[in-house]
Amino acid sequence: MTMLRMRHLLGACALGCAFAVVPSVGLTAQEERSERDILLDSLRTIYDIEEGDVPVVLEEGEVPVDPFAAPAPFGPGEHLEYKVKVGIFNAGDGYMSVLGIDEHEGNPVYRVNLGIVGGIGPARVNDMYHTWFDVTTLQTWRYIRDIDEVGYQSYRHWEFYPDIMRWERIDFDRGGDLGSALPLDEISFIYYIRTLPLEVGKTYTLNRYFKEDGNPVKVTVLRRDQRETEGVLYNTIVVSPEIQSDGLFGQGGKGEIHFTDDERRLPVYVKSDIQNFPGSLTLHLRRATPGHPLNPESRAEAMAGREQRAQAAAADSLRR
Repeated sequence: MTMLRMRHLLGACALGCAFAVVPSVGLTAQEERSERDILLDSLRTIYDIEEGDVPVVLEEGEVPVDPFAAPAPFGPGEHLEYKVKVGIFNAGDGYMSVLGIDEHEGNPVYRVNLGIVGGIGPARVNDMYHTWFDVTTLQTWRYIRDIDEVGYQSYRHWEFYPDIMRWERIDFDRGGDLGSALPLDEISFIYYIRTLPLEVGKTYTLNRYFKEDGNPVKVTVLRRDQRETEGVLYNTIVVSPEIQSDGLFGQGGKGEIHFTDDERRLPVYVKSDIQNFPGSLTLHLRRATPGHPLNPESRAEAMAGREQRAQAAAADSLRR
């Protein structure tokens, strides 16, 4: 067992959870699986992971600004709800939420989750992704992927140590070299893209993925467009991210994200044509609850945008 993992597990035990980490010699495969299940349940408890977590609705005055926060259009309280489709078939519901601000070794971090629940017929999924990324540097410190699908369950928990350029799997005694001193995972990458200028025709080449073989990540801004979801027509900027690995935005996946062409940069439509997968996986925005950006300039821009949209909606209502 590595010293990094030992340090983390000792910290977990200090929270009051005691559990076996390494299976004893001579255990059967079933007993080893049982011990691993105990470990995973303990990790879920420690990090307060629950299905369908949504942020508390917050008033602006309840979220203080932070002059050290990086400019970003999102903040605590943002909750995005999606309809999930596979091809033409409705396949469930999805959500992306900025649950709030936690602390990681003295650093304020956004706690964000993404979930997809549903399926087609007996093929059900309940997938959850959790990321903790820095308010100031927008780098990931912790990433948890909890997959529950028909015939496949997977729990992965990574901790990142950029001071020694290592990542550690806490659920399994394994580590590797970080691909960046400012690492990002698949979910925090979506939020990071929202902070970019997104100039049409430009490709942003980013060496920020936490695994070396996933770099460079290329983010190509394809065009301006319009996208209607749930009866609302949005002006959008269409972006194609590509990570040099398997997954939603892996090579050959032909992924697209349609962000609102305003200060919010909301992902209103997400598409992935995954290789060897029957039909596109798409997420369609159903409802958006705004959050409160921490950066003072981003907060001012968000408030001005909300006021402008409210005035436009009122004028449109009068015209009707």
